Amino acid sequence: MFEQTFKNIDDILYKDAGADSELDYIEQTSWVLFLRYLDELEKEKADEAALEGKEYKYILDEEYRWPNWAMPKTADGKLDHHKAMTGPDLVKFVDLKLFPYLAGFKLKSIENPKSIEYKIGEIFSELNNKIKSGYNLREIIEMTDELPFGSSKDKHELSHLYETKIKNMGNAGRNGGQYYTPRPLIRAIIEVSNPKIGEKIYDAACGSAGFLCETYAYMYDRMEKSTSNLKTLQENTLYGKEKKNLAYIIGVMNMILHGIEAPNIIHTNTLTENIRDIQEKDRYNVILANPPFGGKERKEVQQNFDIKTSETASLFLQHFIKSLKAGGRAGIVIKNTFLSNVDNASISLRKHLLESCNLHTILDMPAGTFLGAGVKTVVLFFTKGEPTKKIWYYQCVPGRSLGKTSPLNDDDLKEFKTLQKTFADSNKSWTEDISCISTTNYDLTVNNPNGQAEQIFRSMDEIITEMEAMDEDINELLSSIREMFINETNKLFNKTEENWIQKELKDISHINYGYTEKASIEEIGPKFLRITDIQDNTVNWGTVPYCKCTESDINKYKLETGDIVFARTGATTGKSYFIENPPVAVFASYLIRLKVLSKSEILPKLVYYFFQSGLYWQEINKGISGAAQGGFNASKLGKMKISFPKSIEEQQSIINKLDSINYNINQLRKFYLSKLDMVEQVKLSSFNEAFKKELIEAE
Repeated sequence: MFEQTFKNIDDILYKDAGADSELDYIEQTSWVLFLRYLDELEKEKADEAALEGKEYKYILDEEYRWPNWAMPKTADGKLDHHKAMTGPDLVKFVDLKLFPYLAGFKLKSIENPKSIEYKIGEIFSELNNKIKSGYNLREIIEMTDELPFGSSKDKHELSHLYETKIKNMGNAGRNGGQYYTPRPLIRAIIEVSNPKIGEKIYDAACGSAGFLCETYAYMYDRMEKSTSNLKTLQENTLYGKEKKNLAYIIGVMNMILHGIEAPNIIHTNTLTENIRDIQEKDRYNVILANPPFGGKERKEVQQNFDIKTSETASLFLQHFIKSLKAGGRAGIVIKNTFLSNVDNASISLRKHLLESCNLHTILDMPAGTFLGAGVKTVVLFFTKGEPTKKIWYYQCVPGRSLGKTSPLNDDDLKEFKTLQKTFADSNKSWTEDISCISTTNYDLTVNNPNGQAEQIFRSMDEIITEMEAMDEDINELLSSIREMFINETNKLFNKTEENWIQKELKDISHINYGYTEKASIEEIGPKFLRITDIQDNTVNWGTVPYCKCTESDINKYKLETGDIVFARTGATTGKSYFIENPPVAVFASYLIRLKVLSKSEILPKLVYYFFQSGLYWQEINKGISGAAQGGFNASKLGKMKISFPKSIEEQQSIINKLDSINYNINQLRKFYLSKLDMVEQVKLSSFNEAFKKELIEAE
């Protein structure tokens, strides 16, 4: 019955000229549903007062109560058509009298924002009646009147149906997706965080209040059912803030249907609050949230934060850390690019998170978790007050493609919840020691060392949606690189006579050719680095062969951290490679090694970045022509000039910036390669669908 009523209401709204989308449908259903609920609440309060011999003071004046304007009835309980407004009269009353009256409660109850009166005023200050036809509105009111609100079972069913409407709104596209976090994911986050009665739980970007509603159910089921506990859970446990008008209305209505009489949700932009003003009284025991992806905030809003960035999710994360009590727990959904973004703000924020909180768990979610959003996400679980020592990763691999017909379910996260209790290793989970994480960029990228994700043939729509989302990530990276060059890097290379000097490379380094092999490969001795063993500027030392050398040869040709090697011949002539943390190794004769002599004068990494520059390539290409490319040699290399700051601190600052740019460029390369792989997936998906059709026809 309930489900059919909701469908019938949607059908009427679809026909009405004022409602254009799923978003409008739920907004208009919400305000009618709210007033119907309010009438039921007033009746219950009046009955309770009568039993105690008291007189109940109604919230609404008589003219504006549901039985008088919406559903006046005859003695036998049927609609009184003589009194009931319909058509233009009904719309005129709602628009010009009812809504202004209800909106006035906000000002009347300004001193008590937790009260139901204030919520009434806030809701009706923020929306308009969009139902243009009074005849359509009359039908919707009559259908809503038939919905029972009396028993807890009725409310449970209504809340379930309302959740379904929110979910459908999320499926409607990117604009709706911001309101709906999959409930199986929310339930898993809550279970790991384990909120208890007496603790304060907070969501600063609560949307449709999914986290707060599910937390209420989780705590209610597990607590002792005493009057005190029920009052605490109802009034002093769940807190939220929401910026968007519609999301605020939906969130309040959702909590009411879940049994919370006067939800503690404030309609505000959380990010306009200065985090430096947050006091102990403002802090919470548990924070559970899915802040909006990809939003941008103005410069004046960024001033409220220590780490300034326009990225909304990064600002929210700072707010969450500041708003946690010492020992408080958090479970935060965030775009997976947060783990690897190399802009200064992201690096600083990851550093701050790791140093001020124990980031004990990162849950990696599959593509398709958020329907219509087209982004990949992770969940950060952390406890405030102690630095991170180890991070346990879990990669959720459901074994199928997630989509509208196959959404995330509770079983998909069952193993995660079990293994997370002991941080156990598996083919989907592993632990990283914080000492293994680079302090240059604090990269927390998910790289599963234990297993590979199962190959799943996805639909073309899903692959293309992910490719579109990847374009957004690529644009973010390009924007970040551009910002670094324009705002910072150009300033760093300010070559003034006072603080920059220029020298030939032979004056700051030792340059020599490599070792000529005297014994066969694989004999006992040092590693023997050849140009063929270098891939994408990295050396897999585990696969580099051995050779036999004398002690003096090892001393002469031994590679050390900070050495730069060059290819002498072939297609890679002149290409340079930076050596980091090598085993005992020597380098082949068709390589040239440059060793910086005084690291107190110039840092080797800065010299290496010079070899990545256009200035260097212009220089080595002079006189080099033909397949032999014989113009590159140690003598020519030594005569090249490099400019650099006198200050080692300034050199390190330049290196940090160039590290970030280099990392971003490598990320771009990965994205583009992924996109090529996705093109192949589109082909596989197309052929797979074609042959599935053939099989069906054959059967």
